[in-house]
Amino acid sequence: MRIVLSLRNGRTDTGTTHLGRGCPDCEPDVRSEPAGDVDYESTGGHYSEVRRPEPEFAAAIRAALGDAHTLLNVGAGAGSYEPTDLLVTAVEPSASMRSQRPEKLVPAIDAVAEDLPFADQIFDSALASVTIHQWRDLAKGLSEMRRVTRGPIVIMTFDPDALQKFWLAEYSSELMRYEAGRMPPLRTVIDLLGGHSIVINLPIPRECRDGFVEAYFCRPEGLLTVEVRRSQSSWGLISKSKEESAVELLRADIDSGRWDQRFGSLRQMSHYEGSLRLIINNRS
Repeated sequence: MRIVLSLRNGRTDTGTTHLGRGCPDCEPDVRSEPAGDVDYESTGGHYSEVRRPEPEFAAAIRAALGDAHTLLNVGAGAGSYEPTDLLVTAVEPSASMRSQRPEKLVPAIDAVAEDLPFADQIFDSALASVTIHQWRDLAKGLSEMRRVTRGPIVIMTFDPDALQKFWLAEYSSELMRYEAGRMPPLRTVIDLLGGHSIVINLPIPRECRDGFVEAYFCRPEGLLTVEVRRSQSSWGLISKSKEESAVELLRADIDSGRWDQRFGSLRQMSHYEGSLRLIINNRS
C-alpha cells in the first residue's frame, strides 16, 4: 500500500439528532425505484458469486478501522469487506443484495446513505465499500456518515482520472468515460468529509477475487463472461449493442493474439497500480 495523498480540511459538520434505529428483521417490498444509479433488483443476482472480498483489500480496510469496536457499513451489499471481529450494523437499500448476504453476517437494514436511521456519533467507525458513486446525493450521504460516526470513516472507491487509463477504453471508450464520470473526484470526497483524510493506493493482485473491471487487468478472458459483466455496474451504462460490439472486439483480439501484443506484459505482473483507492477520514 502506498499513501498518495494526505489532506486536512478545517470544516466541521454538526449534524442533527436522528433517533430512529431501523429494523434488521423487517424485509419490506422491493423499492419502486433504485436507491442509486443502478437497479440491483434486476442485475445483481450473481453479484456475490463474482464480487468476492479480496483478502489484501480486506486487510487494508481492517487496519484502517484501527481499534474500533462498532462499525456501520453503508451500502453494505452482500457483505464484502465487513470485518467479522467487530459489532457491525449494515445498511443496504437493495432487497436483492440483502438476500445474498451469508448467514454468518448480520441482516442488513433497508435504508439509504442519505437518511441513516441512527443517533449522532453512535458508531466507532464506518465503512463504504465501492458504493459512493451510486448515491443520489453524495454530500448528504457523507454528511450522514460523519454525523453518526465518532471515529474513522473508511471509503473504498476509484480515482476517476486513473480509471480512464485502463486498457478497456481501447474497446469501449464510451463505457470507461461513463464509468469514470460517475466516480466522485477524490478531492470532492475529502472536502465533503471535512476533518483530516489520507488516501491510500490499493494495488490490485493478479488473481483478485473481487471481480470489478480492473480486477481482470491480466485476465481479459474474464470480461467475455456475461455473469462477470452483470456484476460490474459499468456495463449497464452503455447499450446492449455497444456492449456486444466491445466484447466481440476484445474476443477477436484475444483469439488473434493482438491483445497480448499490446498488453501482454500485464500477464506477468503480480499487482497492477490501477484506480482503486482507500480514503481514511477522521474528525481531526
